[in-house]
Amino acid sequence: MRETREVAHHMPPSFDAARRDLARRAREVLESNWLGHATRPAAGLYPHQWSWDAGFIAIGYARYDTARALAELRSLFRGQWSDGMLPHIVFTDGDDSYFPGPSYWGTERSPYAPPRPRTSGIIQPPIHATAALRTYRHAADRDAVLSVLEELMPRLAAWHGYLHRERVRPGIGLVEIWHPWESGMDNSPLWDEALGRIVPAGVRSWVRADLEHAHPDERPTDDDYLRYLHLVDLFRDLSYDPCRIRSATPFAVADVLMNTLWIEANRDLATIAELLGADGSRFGDWADEAAAAMNELLWDDTLEVFVDFDLVADAPICTRVGAAFAPLFAGVPDEGRAARMVRRLHAEVGERLTATTWMVPSFDPAEPGFLPTNYWRGPVWVNVNWVLYQGLCRYGYHTEAASLRASLLDLADRSGFFEHYDPVTGDGHGADRFAWTAALVLDLLFETTGDEARTA
Repeated sequence: MRETREVAHHMPPSFDAARRDLARRAREVLESNWLGHATRPAAGLYPHQWSWDAGFIAIGYARYDTARALAELRSLFRGQWSDGMLPHIVFTDGDDSYFPGPSYWGTERSPYAPPRPRTSGIIQPPIHATAALRTYRHAADRDAVLSVLEELMPRLAAWHGYLHRERVRPGIGLVEIWHPWESGMDNSPLWDEALGRIVPAGVRSWVRADLEHAHPDERPTDDDYLRYLHLVDLFRDLSYDPCRIRSATPFAVADVLMNTLWIEANRDLATIAELLGADGSRFGDWADEAAAAMNELLWDDTLEVFVDFDLVADAPICTRVGAAFAPLFAGVPDEGRAARMVRRLHAEVGERLTATTWMVPSFDPAEPGFLPTNYWRGPVWVNVNWVLYQGLCRYGYHTEAASLRASLLDLADRSGFFEHYDPVTGDGHGADRFAWTAALVLDLLFETTGDEARTA
């Protein structure tokens, strides 16, 4: 069968036995999560297709299975709304195990939502053009990929058009999020103050499916969920109309990681347009606009990193999180600021953790609210560290990048492919056999081996 052949495929000569074994195990994780049309993040806890997960997963597939990488992206865009919005979940028909599911979201209230497949009504970071371009660059047959990119281009352009039209507030220049889930970093301490403004109404009438698959100590609290669902209720009652939501939402944040990925995705989409013989200058302009706004509004000269901005409170969110270093990925800071960020990285991360766990936690270990195994309140996440690795390489910090890459590969090798990890012990937590962890480990494995690493 195809899956067995893929897992057992010949590895490049540059792979030693340990790398071959790690790559084989990573592929097995991806194959075990393949649904026939898309890849779920993990069995049980995440049974559907998630938006930014799909982008990261496609980046891993691109290293050894171009067709699967493109299928991942095409499947996700089946759920795109007619106004260009790309929802954060595309539900698999017949699986009602996840909460909140399609009936709770009630996206049929929007004239833009597709009747099938059913989806959620919010977004996640736009990593998709970046995944598409990387798939093209790693492909053995680039001409064949171009034909698929020609199909995807109008959808990617509509997605970016939605973000620039509906999520970039005049005079700000940055994409804003209206729900913590839109950041991908669901229960980060970044959102505590903003969520504290929300006083949920009504009586709890729902059951959390996530606690059937994960320990409560590793998940958001019931109070968090009350506020998350209060926002969903608000958006549903407003028929997911962006203009009405923008005016009514008590939660609106210009997020560092979201805007970092937005900038890079726009530059990558401009490149895709050029490859197709089209004019992609507007995407480059949007990237430049957001980069300038990040440097103007989100740079913190005391913390020496970029910080989020609460648009409702009109104030910066000076909470120290791992994603603060993400703008290196998109080339946002100048060389001077980048050097200050890397010095801060050494001071706040490198000197506090052992050599075998030199990775950036999701929240500063020096903060009193640091919880090493609670979702986004302390654990190491491979995707955020992958973003940082790419940024360190971009600015020429190759020693730090090599250390980070080696630590991430060692972490997966000794602990498995988990959703997140304790930054001190390296133990895995959250969902096991987590797809984007496996995908990004594959990308990192092949990172320095060039064309010979490609297994078509």
